[in-house]
Amino acid sequence: MRWLVLCLLVACESGDQRPGAPVPKLELVDAPVGGEVASIVAAEYARATTDHKQLLVYVGASWCEPCRRFHDAAAAGQLDPAFSKLRLLVFDLDRDGDALTRAGYTSTLIPLFAVPKPDGTASGHQIEGSIKGEGAVAQITPRLQQLLGGTP
Repeated sequence: MRWLVLCLLVACESGDQRPGAPVPKLELVDAPVGGEVASIVAAEYARATTDHKQLLVYVGASWCEPCRRFHDAAAAGQLDPAFSKLRLLVFDLDRDGDALTRAGYTSTLIPLFAVPKPDGTASGHQIEGSIKGEGAVAQITPRLQQLLGGTP
């Protein structure tokens, strides 16, 4: 029985487990201040593709409680198991709002998680908003997984 349990544990491990190998994790990349959003996103899209990561545009704000809760959980590594192949390009609505709109990244609510096209403009596949309080991350996570699975 112990042999079976050991085999199952070894079979369930994934990725490169060599000492010193990078551990896959969700990445937060702060968008540079200024510049054309579509160009910034297109460059990051190309880099993410090369790195075998999926890119989403993430728009939040310092005053948005669900945004802060999600960002803090992501930065603390709490979302790494669920989103190890995800890179979020982080924009601030207050700072980047007009530039985001010109690239097609619009929403009624934040946080906004949007799938970009290779040219850096919005594809229209996105989720937005969340609940306030401790349940915000738990409410966002399955919706984000659905978005990454290709369902708009």
